[in-house]
Amino acid sequence: MEPAEAFRKDRRARVSENACNEPLLESSRRFLVESIRAEYSYNFEWLSRPIIQYPQDIVAIQELIWRVKPDLVIETGVAHGGSVIFTASLLALLDYCDAVQTGQTIDPRAPKRKVLGIDIDIRSHNRVAIEAHPLAHRIEMIEGSSISPRITAQVFEKAKDFSRILVCLDANHTHNHVLAELDIYAKLVSQDSYCVVFDTIIDRLPDNMFADRPWGRGNNPTTAIQHFLSRLDAEPVVACDGQRLNFEVDAQIDNKLLISVAPGGYLRRIPNGN
Repeated sequence: MEPAEAFRKDRRARVSENACNEPLLESSRRFLVESIRAEYSYNFEWLSRPIIQYPQDIVAIQELIWRVKPDLVIETGVAHGGSVIFTASLLALLDYCDAVQTGQTIDPRAPKRKVLGIDIDIRSHNRVAIEAHPLAHRIEMIEGSSISPRITAQVFEKAKDFSRILVCLDANHTHNHVLAELDIYAKLVSQDSYCVVFDTIIDRLPDNMFADRPWGRGNNPTTAIQHFLSRLDAEPVVACDGQRLNFEVDAQIDNKLLISVAPGGYLRRIPNGN
């Protein structure tokens, strides 16, 4: 066996073993509860903009973008812009790597890959900062509800020009909102790409941690995913590519990260025939 494959095999075994390592799992659970109380995710930036994510999830998204090599990433929830800038930087690297491998010259002002961010309220100071960023030419933003027919019509119109699409949902975290987002945006996800649903962790946290929010245990992204997947099993849905829509939770990502705000939220679209 080649050294690189042996390394990957050992890693797969370690990751699988994590699912049975109760002391490690319990330590992760305790850290998540206390770090969420301490607003740990607010402590990081990506290329100068706050990115309200855990480092483990940031690395996981990087791995997915390298694996999928999307032409378009759709994100609901913009906030300070760190996430869309993070995604834009990875898409820029993909374009750069394509150019190196093919010998082509790239025009950084005419990018092949883009990120589309949707938020019900893009605050003016955040918009100004994002639009002033060197990667702004890769980012397009739409202000409005991610489940509004007017907004989704714009998204679908823009998405039709791209062939490989990855979706991240991180807006309103109530069951009904996330379920509506899944019903809409999952159809855009390419085969063997991902729909990543953030803040599924809400269903595993104490009730009193979200007293000032409309979501909580029993009403959150996890319950929306469960409803969505069960409905897909019962009622076939056709995606935008004309093929049947099928998703599975990528449990290996959960086993790898251990510390994540999206446990059970990394949904892989299963290619037809698999």
